[in-house]
Amino acid sequence: MDASIYSLRLRDLLVLCVMSLLLLGVLMVQSASTRLESISGDGWDWTSTGVKQMLLGVGALVVFFAVGFSDYRVLVRKPALSWGNPLCWFYAITVLLCVATLIPGVGHSVNGARRWLVLGPVQVQPSELAKWSVILVLAWVLAYDARVREKFGRFLLLCAVVAVPALLIVVQDFGTAALVGLAGLLVMLVGRVKLWHVGVLLPLVLGLAAWFVMHKAYRLRRMTSFMNPFEDSRGEGYHMVQSLLSFSSGGVLGKGLGNGVQKLGYLPEDTTDFIFAVVCEELGLFGALLTIVLFLGIGFVGWQVIKGKEAGSGGGGVASDPFARLMVFGVTVMVSLQALINVAVATVSVPTKGMSLPLVSAGGSGLLITAGALGLVYSVARLQEREADPVGLAAVV
Repeated sequence: MDASIYSLRLRDLLVLCVMSLLLLGVLMVQSASTRLESISGDGWDWTSTGVKQMLLGVGALVVFFAVGFSDYRVLVRKPALSWGNPLCWFYAITVLLCVATLIPGVGHSVNGARRWLVLGPVQVQPSELAKWSVILVLAWVLAYDARVREKFGRFLLLCAVVAVPALLIVVQDFGTAALVGLAGLLVMLVGRVKLWHVGVLLPLVLGLAAWFVMHKAYRLRRMTSFMNPFEDSRGEGYHMVQSLLSFSSGGVLGKGLGNGVQKLGYLPEDTTDFIFAVVCEELGLFGALLTIVLFLGIGFVGWQVIKGKEAGSGGGGVASDPFARLMVFGVTVMVSLQALINVAVATVSVPTKGMSLPLVSAGGSGLLITAGALGLVYSVARLQEREADPVGLAAVV
């Protein structure tokens, strides 16, 4: 009988990690959004934020499976680099949306940052689309145009794929722009571009990054306050101090779900950027390690899919598809880097930066888009498994 009935398949592990993180997100966002006035004698009632997160979590699962059970190869039915490919249109629309956010009266501001577009009842953050459009287009170009590895001029065009949205995003959101740039660089390196090509441009990129930090006074203050947050504990260091207090009070097992204190008006952005601090206070070291293990699980699945683990020894097909492998690497590294940065910010290992914890933080468009991106990993794993076992169980599920 087929061993896959008894063994945990890669896509099963991915589903387990995604569903667990979404469930954790619903519980922690509900808990973090609870305030003193909403706590009753029998416990705490569901808040509007918690209900919204639960509905978004269900929607994210629908998107994840809808993408996962589709064929990722529809994105590259026309491998030639032309406007006949849907990825070109996706990228172009994303760039236009990023431009629109910078237009006063069109872009919507939240907490002083104009990063959103209001489309009827829905708020969309174009930078979330930009993250994935960059990854997909890079994977596409690197898979089907060998000239980007040989000619410096073609390499510059490849860099422009990353630079255009990154420069549009960095005006209002340095952290996401840096994330896009770093993930794009890693995809290009894995795509085997020449190192001297990268070396020529790297000093310029680092110089621009330093300029964008120093050009905005608040970014520079964040860098300096990070060195000693307690020196200005009521100003720039406030977020960091309150986050550290959440960690120190959580202990090994935490105070219990819903019993955190820092969320009651002390810890800013407790449902988004600092949701990991709430996890640590209420679920303790155990909850923190569980969260990290789930993200490591996603990383493990991505790595095994890249290696063609589910394809067996036959090779060929999806297992050797360069676009699939680069795409899976890009999605995995993007989710992993974002999670790493969020945890690093919450633990005051790096300067404060507004960046959500994937699948866990309260969100809208970003949550659904991330679920869709992980669905592409599921799609590749599923098709690899089908090719490895064309007449067995994998062929019918």
